[in-house]
Amino acid sequence: MSASIISFFATIIVTLAITVWAARRGQSKAALYTAGGEISGGQNGLAIAGDFLSATTLLGTTALFFAAGADTALYYICPLVGFALMLLLIAGPLRRLGRFTIGDVMVAKLGDDRMRLFAATSSIAIALIYLIAQMVGAGTLISVLFGLSFTSAVLTTGVLVTIYVAFGGMLAATWVQIVKAVLLVASVAGMSLLVLSHVGGPGALYARVAELHALGGKVFAPGGLHMDMFSALSFAVGQSLGILGLPHLLIRFFTVPDEAAARKSIVVAVWIIGLVFMALFAIIGPGAIALVMGDPAYQTPDGKGIIGGGNMAVLHLATALGGLPFFGIMSGIAFATILAVVAGLTISAASASSHDLVNTLRGKPVSDKTEVLIFRLATVAISMAAVLLAILFQHENVAFLAALVFAIAASTNFPVLILALYWKRTTAAGALAGGFAGLVSSVTLIILSPSVWVKVFGNSAAVFPSDYPTLVTVPLAFAVAIAVSLTTEPKAVPAAG
Repeated sequence: MSASIISFFATIIVTLAITVWAARRGQSKAALYTAGGEISGGQNGLAIAGDFLSATTLLGTTALFFAAGADTALYYICPLVGFALMLLLIAGPLRRLGRFTIGDVMVAKLGDDRMRLFAATSSIAIALIYLIAQMVGAGTLISVLFGLSFTSAVLTTGVLVTIYVAFGGMLAATWVQIVKAVLLVASVAGMSLLVLSHVGGPGALYARVAELHALGGKVFAPGGLHMDMFSALSFAVGQSLGILGLPHLLIRFFTVPDEAAARKSIVVAVWIIGLVFMALFAIIGPGAIALVMGDPAYQTPDGKGIIGGGNMAVLHLATALGGLPFFGIMSGIAFATILAVVAGLTISAASASSHDLVNTLRGKPVSDKTEVLIFRLATVAISMAAVLLAILFQHENVAFLAALVFAIAASTNFPVLILALYWKRTTAAGALAGGFAGLVSSVTLIILSPSVWVKVFGNSAAVFPSDYPTLVTVPLAFAVAIAVSLTTEPKAVPAAG
């Protein structure tokens, strides 16, 4: 049995063992949604890093560096700016005001249960689109490992994640994310050392990259992604502000006991994420070019790409460095990476469905037992939807797909949360109008963009000229929310809110 298959099954066994352990610890609503609020700040920081360092990070950004060079720095710098803003603006108030979902926070500040409808809608939309990126990464990985069809590979991932979330809930997801974060840091550090040892140091590495890449020396200069100024700025804004609107990261603050632990979570997470980003950008991305590009062993028969597509560049690099055993180890870690992030995303969407959406539509809370049942049914439905969407978008770069998620999060949850927390004149009507304006406009402009309207739907020209709409949609969301708030009266909320 090959090392990759052994590593794959070891990943499944370990994650299932964590799920069984978590299921035995408790099946209450609080346990499934927030692990009972008993996760420490350090543990939660590791889990946030594990939640954020996704298939996008390991597979997608390396693939982008492989294709476009150092212009991918935006993918690394902007999220760190977002986490700094999260530490300053969001972490403490969110933990103080929320219990299970960001809908709880919005209701606490604005005093209107209709905010749950918005929170649920935005959380489900963001989670589903982000799930596409992770499922595409999983499908590509498993199909290469086992020779399965992409559809079979994605179905396998969907079934596994449904089991993890439905039975293990947030506690299982947290520990899968912690284990994955530790493994990812160790593997990235090991791979970086091997790359430098293999090529003879940084200078030799960068010289070889410039020699092999089609861009030559320009591989280390801006412009490889061919974005105009509007798209570059819009992308940067979306990547930075979108962090503050991602529901699967925001709900992690409800798993710790207090505000101090919530802030510590961010500090720990930023250190881990920053070090991984540095290694990927400075060593592993260039290493993939130096050791994989042009090598016939990794090329497709027509010579126009690499086996499995660009998203497999980092795994081919593992093979070049350590043969099939190291490829197997990295494959297992990549799969664990995907499982951890998919579990977190599924929890955010399922909890929004069972806690916010159902209770709002019904008009009164359901029993805890019924809510837990709905949570599990929502888990199944969301996993099925993610599988179908991944099949539709299977040829897209996973880092690009994730960038679209950040644009939507920046246009929806971010404006509503910032106004609700920091502008006392904000009304529920204003927040709803602004939030839905941001959601509808961002999704619409993404559909009308070149990457969807032309590449996916086959139209001859895009209606909206950029793939990144944030410079339009974020100001629009704020403007609508402020305008409607100024013309409506706020509801009275408790002073502590």
